[in-house]
Amino acid sequence: MADHHEPLFEHVPENFNEGKSSSSSDSDDYKSSPVKVPLKSEVNRLFGRDKPVHKVLGGGQPANIFLWRNRKKSAKVLGGATAMWFLFELLQYHFITLVCHMLILFLAALFFLSNASVFLGRGPPKVPQVVISDKCITEIVSALNIEINRAFVEMRHIASGKDLKKFLSVIAALWVIAGIGKWFNFLTLLYICVLLLFTLPVGYEKYEDQVDSFAEKAMIEIKKQYKVVDAQVLSKISKGAVKKD
Repeated sequence: MADHHEPLFEHVPENFNEGKSSSSSDSDDYKSSPVKVPLKSEVNRLFGRDKPVHKVLGGGQPANIFLWRNRKKSAKVLGGATAMWFLFELLQYHFITLVCHMLILFLAALFFLSNASVFLGRGPPKVPQVVISDKCITEIVSALNIEINRAFVEMRHIASGKDLKKFLSVIAALWVIAGIGKWFNFLTLLYICVLLLFTLPVGYEKYEDQVDSFAEKAMIEIKKQYKVVDAQVLSKISKGAVKKD
């Protein structure tokens, strides 16, 4: 009677091996198939730049100061600018008066130390000799000459009427600056520019991707509106000018 019974574990190894082979094949397929990681979409950088913010600002000591790489130096420069604005704007302290008072204190201190050194038995204070070389003056004048001539060439190109878009952009920028000039004097406007230099670059560097993404969407919308204005107004102006010629 035992001959009629089949072994209990006769087919177990076969099923087990099949399950194992199938599971191993599945795992091999899983390992062989590359995992698709969503790539980060490329964002157009602000003003089309392809350099880091540090390089855009010059990449030297001024860039380190504006980006707060050295907090002590940045705090000293910003504190000095704030003190100058406080003296000249709020206290109405004039520049020439400040320079004269500083020279009076400097000369008085040197005169006192020079005479006190005789009684104290010490040598007179050493005053460093300051000499501005002709080469330094020549380089400064040459740099100013190049920039002024470049500005005149750019103004001539804008006034020639060859680039209507640039002409309107410059007129709009000058109009905005003229409006701002009514609200603030030159010193306050200069101090506001200093504050912006110490806040905007470091904030932009921290939130670079978010700002660039928002700026890209804004530029797309501006271009759409410009196309509408160009089709309805600017193209008619250019056509009218051509007909008159």
